[in-house]
Amino acid sequence: MPITPTISSFDTDKSSRLEFMLRALRHRNYRLFFTGQMVSLIGTWMTQIAMTWLVYSLTKSPLMLGVVAFAGQIPSFVMGPFAGVIVDRWPRHRLLVGTQICAMIQSFALAFLALSGMIQVWHIIVLIALQGLINAFDMPARQSFVVEIVEDKADLSNAIALNSSMFNMARLIGPSVGGILVATVGEGWCFLIDGISYIGVIAALLAMRIKPPDTTRQHKNALQELKEGWAYVTGSLPIRSLIMLMAWVSLVGMPYGVLMPIIAGETLRGGPNTMGFLMAASGSGALVGALFLAARKNIRGLGKRIPLLVAVFGGGLLVFSQSTALWLSMLTLFVMGFALMQQNASSNTILQTIVDDDKRGRVMSFYIMAFMGMAPFGSLWAGAMASRIGAPSTLVISGIGCLLASIWIAMRYKSIRQMVLPIYVQMGIAPEVAAGLESESVLSRPPERQA
Repeated sequence: MPITPTISSFDTDKSSRLEFMLRALRHRNYRLFFTGQMVSLIGTWMTQIAMTWLVYSLTKSPLMLGVVAFAGQIPSFVMGPFAGVIVDRWPRHRLLVGTQICAMIQSFALAFLALSGMIQVWHIIVLIALQGLINAFDMPARQSFVVEIVEDKADLSNAIALNSSMFNMARLIGPSVGGILVATVGEGWCFLIDGISYIGVIAALLAMRIKPPDTTRQHKNALQELKEGWAYVTGSLPIRSLIMLMAWVSLVGMPYGVLMPIIAGETLRGGPNTMGFLMAASGSGALVGALFLAARKNIRGLGKRIPLLVAVFGGGLLVFSQSTALWLSMLTLFVMGFALMQQNASSNTILQTIVDDDKRGRVMSFYIMAFMGMAPFGSLWAGAMASRIGAPSTLVISGIGCLLASIWIAMRYKSIRQMVLPIYVQMGIAPEVAAGLESESVLSRPPERQA
């Protein structure tokens, strides 16, 4: 069944605005999760900028940037659906401990090769592909695990918003520090610090008090459960539409990050510090957007904002493509980061709210497949196009593609709202419209049966 929030014990009339924005941190397990992930994600973003700059330094090839990004993201596309079945079957806590240990080993291997001076592009491709395989299981498990560690489900939307804040705060700090380290001591130290940062998240996971998993559920054949999950996603107009939108934006819009070294080095005539500033500007906008979401009392109204947010992101790409001034590029990336984060987090929150618990892992794996799995094809496309027509022209095409997506989702909004609203009424999110519903049976239908 979809998550039904209880009446939160958090009294907003007697608490400060800041306390209300951080209310999910009342839960001990979530505090541990938040702290550990924050430390690890800073290291991850440092590695991201270091690896991108290292590949560009070794090859000077926009196409190779796309190839490396493709290698890191394609496992999420190939393995995503199967990973979702495993996430729904295995204890998510144990699965996360295993994925974090594997990711730590991968980072240490990358650091050893870089610091020893032996690293070559094919090493990076193999290791980034291994990290992508780990992420294929880690990301849906992490998304689904949040539901288990937030005891009061009324705080779930706040926890998701705080997750986005955490991610983007790390995105703000990591590239800035990473850019400085790359320019002063080299990429290898970023990889080493990333490996060490995993110790924090592993320790936090091991310190949690997790209830024993439910062993009463009867599992079907894995292929049958995969088909069941696919039917659930494709049979629900709201779930299907949000995942399709994410897939398209990831394909045509997200690859702007792959072209960042070219924009920083050629268009803006800068170096790794310039690239760090650009990524920090995008992360700052995303962090502000996440904090705005964390301050919301509930999820009502998120859906109608999604088309506008996609349009703002697409328009930002058009401006960014033509900018030759660092201040304008940073301002544009700030707005783009704000819009993209709010669109992603809003879609995530709506999905987590309406999906059935026993299918959560599979739905989130398809969501991650759309988010991460389509990006490699976009990276290859962007790298190939930039090699032919240049990075600015490639960004223009990306911006137009996102504007078209905003029109598409806006045309479907009314139908999506009609199907989601009864679920919100059942959960107490929109009680004022409950009297207009004809029967209780309407409220008990799962999302896919209404599409």
